[in-house]
Amino acid sequence: MIRLDIISDIACPWCYLGKAHLDRALEARPDHPFAIEWHPFQLDPDLPREGVDRRAYMEAKFGGPEGVARVHRPLLDQAKAAGVELNLEAIARRPNTLDAHRLIHWAGLEGRQSAVVSALFRAYWRDGRDVGAAETLADIAGEAGLDRAMIRRLLATDGDIDEIRAREAHSRERGVNAVPTFIIADRHAVQGAQPAETWGRIIEEISAKLKGADDV
Repeated sequence: MIRLDIISDIACPWCYLGKAHLDRALEARPDHPFAIEWHPFQLDPDLPREGVDRRAYMEAKFGGPEGVARVHRPLLDQAKAAGVELNLEAIARRPNTLDAHRLIHWAGLEGRQSAVVSALFRAYWRDGRDVGAAETLADIAGEAGLDRAMIRRLLATDGDIDEIRAREAHSRERGVNAVPTFIIADRHAVQGAQPAETWGRIIEEISAKLKGADDV
């Protein structure tokens, strides 16, 4: 297997689209060589832990409603082309995603990481749920097959906060300053929400190299 490290943030819509494209390519090639691991990155690490009003945040960042609409337009177009449902009007909060990254970390220990990442993206971008709230995160964990009560207890502590921050700092030290970033075999970086066709070609190339190595 070839390790595929994915550095992303739940609050990043392009990370959601990037995952959708990758998932489509992986479904087309169930014999793909990737062993996937998700890694934390916070687009807004300085947000208060309870998050902020998303509309006010977006309008302040992009220059009012017209600026927000301009930013959303290509995003919605690409989401439609990818078959991804975005319900931007349903999203009330811009979350601090530190606790969501803790949940993803714990899900990895249980072998449920990709399932939890998928559930978090859908919860936020499709259903408008507050993925910065502990109760919401515990509910999502339970829906994805984790022990809800245990996750709720963990979220009430500072457990693994330093781990998450150290891992994000490591990524930034390696030059990651935007997400999604995909790192193949700890050597090759692929940035952005690449289409499924691009991933299909990458899978073909890697599979051919692996087969050639096996034939030697």
